Amino acid sequence: MRRWGAFALVAVCLAATAIPALASTQFEVDVPLADYGQESTGVFRTADGISTADTGMAIYPPTELPMAVNTFTAAVSGGQLDLRGKLPDGGWTEWTDTGTLEVSTKTVQVRLVFNEKVRSARLALWHVPIRPRTNATPLSYRVFATREGLVGGKTANGHIIVERDHFAALPSRRGLSPKQTGSYSVQVCAANGRCAWAPVWDVGPWNTRDDYWNHPRQEWQDLPQGTPQAQAAYQNAYNKGLDQFGRNVRNPAGIDLGDGTFWDALKLTGNAWVTVTYLWTGSGPHGYVRTPGDTLNVRSGTNSTAPIVGLAGHLAQVRVECETVGEELTGSQGTSDRWLRIAPGRYVAKAYVSGVAGATTC
Repeated sequence: MRRWGAFALVAVCLAATAIPALASTQFEVDVPLADYGQESTGVFRTADGISTADTGMAIYPPTELPMAVNTFTAAVSGGQLDLRGKLPDGGWTEWTDTGTLEVSTKTVQVRLVFNEKVRSARLALWHVPIRPRTNATPLSYRVFATREGLVGGKTANGHIIVERDHFAALPSRRGLSPKQTGSYSVQVCAANGRCAWAPVWDVGPWNTRDDYWNHPRQEWQDLPQGTPQAQAAYQNAYNKGLDQFGRNVRNPAGIDLGDGTFWDALKLTGNAWVTVTYLWTGSGPHGYVRTPGDTLNVRSGTNSTAPIVGLAGHLAQVRVECETVGEELTGSQGTSDRWLRIAPGRYVAKAYVSGVAGATTC
């Protein structure tokens, strides 16, 4: 965590419509362009800023303010500035360029998305009264899933796709995890009873500005919450059957899945309707899968002989309903006899899950 001393910060008093009691402090920040983090992708430094050969995404270390903020404006030469804020449970809000965070927070993180040279980025932040976030249960919708494939290609967050990979893609950068993280993850359950937990590492299918799980959403705001634009285009000729790029939509997909998530975790043999839970939209105890391999077995009971009912990908976030005692195992987090229930009838060994706090006993 870096303090705002690492940024050029100026505190300015804002008078709120001549009512002294509502006066607040605005923080004006010059983003240090060259100090982007290792999660960045497609970025290189220039003499007077940063640039990219195609599309760059510069992610800066989380930074702590002297006071909580929830509102911002940004001025960027040649790109878009997204901001996210730390939630009380340790998770993150979605990335947004709208100027409003869904919570008041002291800890924020900057992301720049650009396709040309950026010479400057300036950010102003302050606090206004807002209604606090209240949803404890994450949003869940039934959408059509397709297999991504593209082995050897690079995802939107810079991950190189390997054979039988475990990740997901959603059609908006608002829920895109930085490289090698799972801050935005999904739970995907198929009609056969299998479930998968996967980090969101790519953007698609079809669109890139369709956060259909949100209300209000970034675009296509006349569509019902939970209905991907591609689904509406395919089924109902919405937008004349075209996606945001003017292409004919050839399937109703609202999520793409890495081959390992598709074939191994869910045991799918073809594209299918699935139930997707957008885990970061809820609150409460959670953790992150840490395995020496690609996946962690999800079982129907609390021992290593219980049937496997799904897989959780390395770095995926899991929401913890409760924890209980079971078989003692040794994993990446040490030795433990605790098991976590991450969905009804589905358990993982706590020895392979980091960051769990505040879980109740089953």
